[in-house]
Amino acid sequence: MLLKSLIGVMGALLVMGSATAKEPVAPAPRPATVVPALEPENTLDLDLSTGGRVVIQLRPDIAPNHVERIKTLARQGFYNGLVFHRVIEGFMAQTGDPQGTGEGGSTLPDLKAEFNALPHVRGAVSAARTSEPDTANSQFFIMFVPRLTLDNKYTVFGRVVSGMQYVDAIERGEPPANPSRIIRASIGADNVSPPTPAEVAAVMASPFRPAPAPTPAPVPEEAPTPQQRP
Repeated sequence: MLLKSLIGVMGALLVMGSATAKEPVAPAPRPATVVPALEPENTLDLDLSTGGRVVIQLRPDIAPNHVERIKTLARQGFYNGLVFHRVIEGFMAQTGDPQGTGEGGSTLPDLKAEFNALPHVRGAVSAARTSEPDTANSQFFIMFVPRLTLDNKYTVFGRVVSGMQYVDAIERGEPPANPSRIIRASIGADNVSPPTPAEVAAVMASPFRPAPAPTPAPVPEEAPTPQQRP
């Protein structure tokens, strides 16, 4: 009888040990997205009328076509002198429209969406568009605060890495009564010096004159151009 009891106890211990060994192990946390090193060729410098330079790391590894568009337009001088035409407290600051209304863009074709895993956190830089996904062109916005409901709906292509205080100082309004401006936009690899106080004063003294709107393609029924916005 004693032998049977010992055998029973040992069997129970073996079963318990087996059950313990088969307990599921919690999965290891996923590694964070690897951010590439800051490279001059993929750095956008925005010299703002609010007092200094905003440095934005562009992410061609995530949104190559949007980054190429921004670099092309910056090197053409497209953004120089443009206003922040839609700036909402607790949300974002939008710019990049030569019309200053949210309805304009460049003469280049619209871009196909490159929605990605980069979140709309503070300092994120994302492409504005209409209600159609493939309509981003030249306009973009910089986030004041996180708004993760925009994720995978707008193309994030960069993030502010320095000078966020100059973004925070952008004049609010839809449109602002006295809009802040991009004095100059440049790519880091081109080694463009910040504007002098005289250059900033000259830009701010000149009234903003919207560029002529590109001639739209004919449509069956005339309709207003939709605004690009987040």
